[in-house]
Amino acid sequence: MKQQLSRTLTPSYCDIGAFINAMGGAVTGVGIVATDGPGGRFGVTVSSMASVSAEPPMLLVCVRASSPSAQAVKANGRFTLNLLHAAQAHLADAFAGRPRTGAAYDFSDPAWVSDADQAPRLEGACASFVCELESAQQAGSHLILIGTVSACYHQPQPPLLYCGRRYGVPASF
Repeated sequence: MKQQLSRTLTPSYCDIGAFINAMGGAVTGVGIVATDGPGGRFGVTVSSMASVSAEPPMLLVCVRASSPSAQAVKANGRFTLNLLHAAQAHLADAFAGRPRTGAAYDFSDPAWVSDADQAPRLEGACASFVCELESAQQAGSHLILIGTVSACYHQPQPPLLYCGRRYGVPASF
């Protein structure tokens, strides 16, 4: 008869600074999550996003839980994920709270459009996904927002990339 081992595991975390520096080596796309409705109109730059399912089409984004954007997405029940192209780094900076000119989180750029009953969408983005919020799960300092995609738009062009705290573009496209 085998004896079952019982042990209590205490979580052990690496140094947060070391984690952030190590993750800085990951190449990611850059997007803006935007929402509008009773909870307000908000947007925030994100680099943590992924496809969840093709049938039905679903995706996820990770947004800091304390962000007004995260709370607005939960209140509004919908959001868009707008994947930026190589010439839209200024929008990434603006929605990250560090605009090159003008105000942070500013929707005045004429590329922002709102279709009937949809969250703000960035025309000219590499891709935009209109999502109905399926779930919001707390994970550490962030919310994992999962959305069912009700509409998507795509324009083939070089995406904006982020790595080592700098923007970049693919070597070929």
